[in-house]
Amino acid sequence: MTQGAAHDDDAIAAIHRSIEAVWRIERARVIAHAARLLRDVGLAEDAAQDALVAALESWPASGIPANPGAWLMTAAKHRALDRLRRAAAHARAQEAIGADLQALEAQFAPDIADALDAAREGEIGDDLLRLMFVACHPVLPREQRVALTLRLLGGLSTPEIARAFLVPEATVAQRIVRAKRALAAASVPFEVPDAKARAERLASVLEVVYLIFNEGYAATSGSDWMRPALCEEALRLGRMLAELAPGEAEVHGLAALMELQASRLPARVDREGRAVLLADQDRTRWDWLLIRRGFAALERAQQCAAATAGGRGPYALQAALAACHASAPSAAQTDWARIVTLYDALLHIDPSPVVRLNRAVAVGMAQGPQAALALIDALEEQGALRQYPWLPAVRGDLLAKLGRNDEARVAFESAAALTQNGRDREVLLARAASLSPSKPPKPSAP
Repeated sequence: MTQGAAHDDDAIAAIHRSIEAVWRIERARVIAHAARLLRDVGLAEDAAQDALVAALESWPASGIPANPGAWLMTAAKHRALDRLRRAAAHARAQEAIGADLQALEAQFAPDIADALDAAREGEIGDDLLRLMFVACHPVLPREQRVALTLRLLGGLSTPEIARAFLVPEATVAQRIVRAKRALAAASVPFEVPDAKARAERLASVLEVVYLIFNEGYAATSGSDWMRPALCEEALRLGRMLAELAPGEAEVHGLAALMELQASRLPARVDREGRAVLLADQDRTRWDWLLIRRGFAALERAQQCAAATAGGRGPYALQAALAACHASAPSAAQTDWARIVTLYDALLHIDPSPVVRLNRAVAVGMAQGPQAALALIDALEEQGALRQYPWLPAVRGDLLAKLGRNDEARVAFESAAALTQNGRDREVLLARAASLSPSKPPKPSAP
């Protein structure tokens, strides 16, 4: 190979890397733009992929355009219109399709200026919001919503999603295909729902984003305690949603919660990659930029709630809990009484067993382990958390504080047997092994 040919290859490789970077940033916008034309997320993704192929073919020769995002949107629009033309030709008897096509062609002239104008007018933002509501539609099971959101809005490939959730690639691919078919079969409109339906749909969107974050923050299975890439995707989606729906208090509440929790990620493992619990974390390793972002988002959530005369929602309350931890110089200096009060408020909205368990932990810190143990006993009697490893883990911690080490050891071992995460299991078994045998009670005086 000559030196000139090698130089050309390097230049083409550099352009391909640039295309990949642009695609990563613009992919969701391009799909959303195409979906507004095609009213089908599956066809929209195909049109967006066609636009990417066009860029890979064109840009190495012509160079990267001044506005690559607008170029991709225009190319995807052309592919979408081609599909509509073929649909109109296939159903000539349906004159309405031809009329719709003419209207669309008149509305979307084939030049980049239109794409730039749309972005300036906020249409691209509207399209992204519509795409979020469609991908997270309640008609889809939770697993399909998560997979489709990561695919369309997160830009993750099928193998990346499969690795993140430790499931076979075929399973993820099947979920995505079924989700697209279900949306088409249900004729889900590509729109932001009206005010009446928005609360339910928004709750579904927020649930999906937080599910993605939680799987990154505390992996449910596998050998890794955390999967930071998933946290980053959820943060990106949460920030995007906060920009698209600036008047929704719970959107900012979720953004605040994720920013504050993500701030702890650097301190949640030691230099050997071992898990470090909150009470033992070096708080100087927390990300204070994320903490500031979290406090700012929490303030916006409170302002939005006040403007609509609404109370704090579950995400804003959880963000307030996270803010208590972020404000405390150490675990011992945490305002545990306030945390109990916040959990009381959260229980009015979400009286779930997990919230009751977390409140019991706070009660143990504020009022002592014996008070919390009574709450744990009540939860065990209810049986809803029978397979949840953190119930016996909390019980073990409380028993250890009371000096009942033999019982605590059994509780930690039970928790280790229930968890599917290798790092969690290591922590729990280490706690069990660290406990010396309980001292026998002193004999009573004669």
